[in-house]
Amino acid sequence: MSTPSESLPDLWDAPLSDPDEPAPQVWDNPVPLTGHHQLRAFPTHALPGWLREFTEAVAEETQTPIDLAGCIALAVLATAAGGRAVVNVRGNWREPTNLFVVVALPPANRKSAVFDLLSDPLYEAEKQLQAATKPLIAEAQLTVDLAREAAKEAAVLARGDGSRDELVATAVAMAQSADTLKVPVLPQLLADDATAETVITRMAEQEGRISVMSAEGEIFDIIAGRYTGGAPNMGPFLKGHAGDRLRVDRQTRREYIDHPALTMGLCVQPQVLDDIGRIKGGRGRGLLGRFLYSLPESLVGRRVSNPAPIPADVRATYTRRVIALTLSLADWTDPAVLQPTSDADAALLAFQDLVEPKLAARGGAFGHISDWAGKLVGAVARIAGLLHLAEHPDNAHTIPITVTTMEAAIEVGQYFATHALAVFDRMGADPTVARARTVLDVLKTAEVGEISKRDLLVKLSRSEFTTVADLEPVLGLLEDHGWVRSLPVARTGGRGRPPSPRYLVHPRVHDPAA
Repeated sequence: MSTPSESLPDLWDAPLSDPDEPAPQVWDNPVPLTGHHQLRAFPTHALPGWLREFTEAVAEETQTPIDLAGCIALAVLATAAGGRAVVNVRGNWREPTNLFVVVALPPANRKSAVFDLLSDPLYEAEKQLQAATKPLIAEAQLTVDLAREAAKEAAVLARGDGSRDELVATAVAMAQSADTLKVPVLPQLLADDATAETVITRMAEQEGRISVMSAEGEIFDIIAGRYTGGAPNMGPFLKGHAGDRLRVDRQTRREYIDHPALTMGLCVQPQVLDDIGRIKGGRGRGLLGRFLYSLPESLVGRRVSNPAPIPADVRATYTRRVIALTLSLADWTDPAVLQPTSDADAALLAFQDLVEPKLAARGGAFGHISDWAGKLVGAVARIAGLLHLAEHPDNAHTIPITVTTMEAAIEVGQYFATHALAVFDRMGADPTVARARTVLDVLKTAEVGEISKRDLLVKLSRSEFTTVADLEPVLGLLEDHGWVRSLPVARTGGRGRPPSPRYLVHPRVHDPAA
């Protein structure tokens, strides 16, 4: 994902001079193409050892970017813990431990294989929870049926007996008792092919939590209302992330959730990022600001044919740990409260102080994405809680979050910050800017100091640049930004096709430190 503009020094550095360049010899510093940023690799070393080993092994066996396995691993932890644990940051500030994570990768990147490997233990934990709950469901349903039958019998007797008032009171009491008895529902951790309505229903049934994990981006079409022909339906997703009270009060259904906890772990094609950027109200209402974005570089074309398989013991440990964490929190009604140490809180506070000035509308690095970056510190607290739970699945609430764990979470948050900048720039990108970056990548690979327009076209994808005319606005933009410089066209005076225009290439295209 890198381009020559990433490592530029300050724009106002002294101009460069290269005596080996054709005249004119002096280059001004090129202006970076809007919003391009260095993208960090996912910091797997920030994960607990057992989780790091598995995500790295998955990435190796599937030959996929480590970002995919790392990000989905966080969504797996959030699925296991969401709604059952909160981080008490300080004072009245508490962060739940559910996350919205989206990874963007082109087709043929084996996304489904990675999802299956990472989410399989969740389905196994779900089966174990269901097996333990089925006898309780049968017993509770039988109790309800008996109570209702007794209420009916009392009502029948009341109609033919002289002591009617007493029997009526008995029938009413039995009917009320039957209504108050609760029949458990089968536990469900993940919802597949979920609409906004089913997300609400599943959260209501599952005591406030549910997770949507998919190797496709169809959920964004559902949020946008494209299948219903209506307006976007963001409410359940906004409140499901924040944990705000959610109430549906309609004639057909009534559902109340005091503290919803929705987790989403998604992998989409990069084009979907462009589409979700156009969801009406998606930015203004805060939906897009709730996702942690990852835009890794595809390995397609560079994959090893016979990679090392996942070691059996590494996979077994991962499976056991995820199941243990899920089962240990499944019965919690009030959430487990995770408390940082004073050192951990100080580290988070220092990070908060670092982020705050970057939110300034004028001059702040995050000024144009303050809707996202304003939630970054909270997201780091959530990630710290998940990493802490992964380290201590049985008794995390009795052990404070350490400064080491908090610093690891901060590093993960910094990773997501660099990717969020790139994603939001992409969402609002000018197609000409995107094409200009493609041309810079090609020039960097070609390692030429001068090139003709015709030769450049040959090196580019014909699907993106069909004719020389498609290059005109792109080369104009690159020249305006100082990355290339057009040379005077030499006139031969002869007949035939005129020579193709030629361009000098800025030295920093090949060497950012030049």
